[in-house]
Amino acid sequence: MALNLKNLRNIGIMAHIDAGKTTTTERILFYTGKTHRIGEVDDGEATMDWMEQEQERGITIQSAATTAYWRGTQINLIDTPGHVDFTAEVERSLRVLDGAVAILDAVRGVEPQTETVWRQAERYRVPCIAYINKMDRAGADFFSALDDIRLKLGANPAPVQVPIGRENGFEGVIDLVTMKEIRFGGGDGSDLDERPVEAGREALANEWRDRLIDALSSISDEITEKFLGGEEIPAALIRETLRSGVLNRTLLPVLAGASRRNMGVQPLLDAIVDYLPAPDEVVPARARHTKKNEDVGVPCDPKAAPLGLVFKIQNDREAGSLCYVRMYSGKIASGDTVCNIGKRKRERANRILRMHSNKSEPLPELCAGDIAVIIGLKLAQTGDTIGSEGVPLLLETMQFPEPVISVSIEPETASEADKLKETLAVLSREDPTFTTRENVETGQTLISGMGELHLDVLVTRLTKEFGVKARVGNPQVSYRESIAAAAEERAAFSRVIAGKENAAAVTIRVEPEKQGAGNRYTVDPVLRQKHAAIPAEIWRAVERGVQGALPSGIVMGYPCIDADITLVGLEYSELTGTEIAFETCGALAADNALRAASPILLEPVMRVLIISPSESVGEVMSLVNQRGGQVQSLDSKPAGDEIRVFAPMAKMFGFMTALRSVSQGRATFTMEFSHFEKIREKK
Repeated sequence: MALNLKNLRNIGIMAHIDAGKTTTTERILFYTGKTHRIGEVDDGEATMDWMEQEQERGITIQSAATTAYWRGTQINLIDTPGHVDFTAEVERSLRVLDGAVAILDAVRGVEPQTETVWRQAERYRVPCIAYINKMDRAGADFFSALDDIRLKLGANPAPVQVPIGRENGFEGVIDLVTMKEIRFGGGDGSDLDERPVEAGREALANEWRDRLIDALSSISDEITEKFLGGEEIPAALIRETLRSGVLNRTLLPVLAGASRRNMGVQPLLDAIVDYLPAPDEVVPARARHTKKNEDVGVPCDPKAAPLGLVFKIQNDREAGSLCYVRMYSGKIASGDTVCNIGKRKRERANRILRMHSNKSEPLPELCAGDIAVIIGLKLAQTGDTIGSEGVPLLLETMQFPEPVISVSIEPETASEADKLKETLAVLSREDPTFTTRENVETGQTLISGMGELHLDVLVTRLTKEFGVKARVGNPQVSYRESIAAAAEERAAFSRVIAGKENAAAVTIRVEPEKQGAGNRYTVDPVLRQKHAAIPAEIWRAVERGVQGALPSGIVMGYPCIDADITLVGLEYSELTGTEIAFETCGALAADNALRAASPILLEPVMRVLIISPSESVGEVMSLVNQRGGQVQSLDSKPAGDEIRVFAPMAKMFGFMTALRSVSQGRATFTMEFSHFEKIREKK
């Protein structure tokens, strides 16, 4: 049966840790009939948290995909992690989604990771709706959360519901579109009781209904005319206008509920169908035509040439690599040969699967707009484009944050060395923010990740899941190197290999880039034009050499970042110029130029949010100052005072123990990577 794009939604659930993402997802699966009992995170029985560690820790570690059906619409749903250490899972999920549900805690409002995932959604222009969860908790405040959305996210919230009661008195919601009260009964919340708004709540309902109409009037002349003429505004017109506002990201519909008590989820499902876009309603994906060297749009057309993005790799002991693919155009059938556009390699799509967490069902084909798993792509990595050789389009790749913490790891016995190496390769292929490198001076293998929890999870997987016996060192900061000045260096290479002379000479100029810009490699246009006859393989060989020199650092062996590298000179002879010579020469010239450009050492700086009781704020701020932190702001909230801080990662080890000590165990904190900066000299 052909896929109807209008009846398809690709959505993600995103939020701060403990806001209720997985709990809400479990209710969605239950009400859509995907599961027959509600799995609870606290019991370790959540369907979407299938990994052993997720069940033990009570958190989501890997994004999990499933498909459910509601009102005749297929919903491809991805439940993403909330902990900042696993932000790459959110990044790659948002890259391929058409819409998202942002879940907020009604007590805490907008939290740090909420801001992070919101920025990620903005980067990919993902239309969103918001769901304020935990309305039954002590301190819950729907209207304060709305202010938080407006202030911290810069969004324009348009509540389509207001809660009936709060905290223990939370009974249900008033639907401002239909002007009816909705309550959830039957023990599991499956019995919806809709009735007219009670007299005592009419004033509140009318006030917020008027606000909703006012917000919609700014984008719909028809609603404005009806409102000024005193006419009844049909619910269908309100929904249509809200959908338009969501698609262009000018409005954020907001709903309320208490997922743990099975309240508010069915209206959320209705909102997903009514307000979030179908795949052919979003802005077409952008791709680079590798031959024409220009950007083109990729309309969601099932009849066009196949084009898909591998956004996640997951290792399966039996099936091998599971490649999660979002199709942007065309279709791929089981058994088809596809081309990995970036690697210029052919591979076979042996099987196509529809995933439900860690279970699957076979699919005959994967069509434009849909998301599924392809088995058989042995060379694919996260961010790779697969498609047709005849249409060489390269989809925009994903950008991942730099790892900031490392530990050393070594096999317990020599016989475990190969197993450790293979397992690390599998884990780094699955997770783009997990990297491994060898310390040239000590011979140790260093693994790096986004935080202590991230590395702890990976090491536990390595020892338990893969059965590798290894010794792990203490966490250490993962520094970076950069340059503070410009420099230009020439390097020459000449060597006889297998009786053939290999010779090359290149000149490289390096300049510092602005903070966070990353590395940039270009070829001087004049040089390219002057040597237009030189084969493309030679230019690519120089680039490979330069790019290969950056991860090994400049002086200290830490990866080099924020350097603008330009190839300004190249000496080539048809008789002796080989790829290996120019690749080696490119690496030498880049290394020499970077060493001459005033190298500097950079340390990771973390963005920290501390929530502390008011009486402990003085001691907490004193602790922050002792650890080299810089306080950015202090805000009073019902849940506690919020202290926002920038602090060097090196000083944050053991911070939780010290924080508990000065606050009698009542203060908590969350931390995420912010940026690298030059190490401050001690006074």
